[in-house]
Parts: sequence; structure tokens; C-alpha cells
Amino acid sequence: MPNRITQICSSAFLAFAIATSVAAPSIAQSPKPAVSASGVIATKSAYGVAETVDRLKKDIAAKGIVFFQEIDQAALAGKAGVELKPSTLLIFGNPPLGTQFITASPQAGLDWPVRMLVYRDDAGQVWVAYSDFTWIAKRHGITNRDAQFTMASQVAASIASSVAPR
Repeated sequence: MPNRITQICSSAFLAFAIATSVAAPSIAQSPKPAVSASGVIATKSAYGVAETVDRLKKDIAAKGIVFFQEIDQAALAGKAGVELKPSTLLIFGNPPLGTQFITASPQAGLDWPVRMLVYRDDAGQVWVAYSDFTWIAKRHGITNRDAQFTMASQVAASIASSVAPR
């Protein structure tokens, strides 16, 4: 019975998210981003690191997603006496959606909430990187949450696209 209630709540949230997402039409038409062998999707940003972080956080908030934490990895490295190019980790998620993965496989909690990394490479290009949700599903052997993984993929791609070059 609790699983059925969870499924109903998840389905209701999924329908609500699809119906209320301003970016939903463009998400459906977007090509699937390229995924590295390690399951990472990286997209270029049109902005510097600080502005990319600010724009991503605004898009996350506009979508009604819970923002948990911002970690300035370069600042932490500097405190440890290590030089690191700008690198900021954003942690966010939607508990009704994200917990669907954890109920399917408790170890999926290693990949939830969602983490999105903003960093500058050696050439000065700013990137947004995050884990591919199909890769996460395979990693944890989750085969019964396809709709939820599709929704998570679409939302993450939409967030990342908010800073993409036009």
C-alpha cells in the first residue's frame, strides 16, 4: 500500500511538472545530449563561472526545485593550499521525484540529490556537467522507474540549457 501511494504521488508530481514547466515544449524537441563513457554530460556555458552559477540557481528556483547547497570547490582547495581553477558544485532536487530512485535501490542515494558542476577548463571555457540519468539507472540496476528518469533527464537538460550559447 505505501508503494502504491508513493507511485500515485510520483505520477501526480510528474504530471504537474510536465504541465507547469515553461520549458517543456523545448525539452521534448531538444536532441539528447552526448554522454561520456563515465556517464557525464557536459555542456558549454555562454557565461563566466559566477554568472553561470547565478543563472542556474535562478532557473532551479523558477522550476520550484529545492536548492540544497552551493560548494565553491576552488575556495576549499585554496584553503588547503591547492590551486584549482573555478569549480562550483550545485546540489538540488525534488524529493518526491528523487526519492523514487532511492526506493527502487537504496544505493541510488549516492546519486541523489542531483549535482551539477560548473567549472572552467584550461582554455578558459566554462562548462556545466552532470550525471546522465540513464547511466545512473544502469549503475543502480533500476529498471522500473523509466518515466521518472526521463523526467529527471529533461529537467536537468533544461536547467543546463539555460546557460547554453544561443
